[in-house]
Amino acid sequence: MDAFQTILKFFMNRKTAIGYSFMALLTMGGERVFSLVAFRCPCSNENFRYGLVFLFSPALVLLVIGYFLNSKTWKLFTGCWVNPRKIFPRGNICHFFYVFGQITLNALVAPVMWLSVALLNGTFYECAMSGLKNPAYLHAVCHSKSEKCFEELYKVACDKSSLPFSESDELKRTLQAQSQILGWCVIVTTALLSLLTTCCASCQSKVSHLQLMFWRVYEGTEKEQLEQIFQLYATKLSERNLKCFFENKEPEPISLPAFQAWEDASQLYSFSSSKQHYSTIHRLVEEGKKGIGEERETMLDLADRREIP
Repeated sequence: MDAFQTILKFFMNRKTAIGYSFMALLTMGGERVFSLVAFRCPCSNENFRYGLVFLFSPALVLLVIGYFLNSKTWKLFTGCWVNPRKIFPRGNICHFFYVFGQITLNALVAPVMWLSVALLNGTFYECAMSGLKNPAYLHAVCHSKSEKCFEELYKVACDKSSLPFSESDELKRTLQAQSQILGWCVIVTTALLSLLTTCCASCQSKVSHLQLMFWRVYEGTEKEQLEQIFQLYATKLSERNLKCFFENKEPEPISLPAFQAWEDASQLYSFSSSKQHYSTIHRLVEEGKKGIGEERETMLDLADRREIP
């Protein structure tokens, strides 16, 4: 039992790395499936567009999915039309761009993985660039090749050209080499940018390293317990409503946060060194104690939508 708990703790402490590894495996598997099942290079004037669609469209879809799955996206944009000050608060216009930048960086992980894997494989790039009609590019690729290279380069990806096998194979290897070089450039650039971004964030951090570790643990714990509390209160509320509906009884009031409290708790929180609050809810709980005696407790009766004092 102790060994199992040790293993579980090991994986929980490294859940971010495991998640990225699992995402990388899914990306490689997806790219392989696309290459073998769905991708069919037309070997015509459509090569360039067709190859680019398969190279960049899945990356765009993964980017959109990344935005959808990030809870900060909905915290930032929910209700922004009703209250524009929510995303552009007075005196801090750049706050929106800072938060949206963080969301974008997280959402870019999967698309970058896709581009890296697709470029290292070379299938999509080979098809796309074999159909490029740019004279300078054709001259660079077909240098020291026969004249047919300029006319039949788009057929090389499908092995349908009338070029000698040695030239055709060399052209395919050249296109694949270009693709792999670009793939490694994407990987190295992303790694350096990630390191630079992390270093800049750490250098400008108002929190020490140990306190930042505690903050991350607190955020994860609060999120897990918040989901459990949601489940608990949603179960209590649904059981009350169903029981009153079928037994034709008056509902008993259930204490729930006020609408403004829900709104305040949904705000994105930025750490302040003057007050050691580790989340929006933490700040509301600490600062709300002063006025809690003056405000009445809001009891929302969802059966008739009245406030009960």
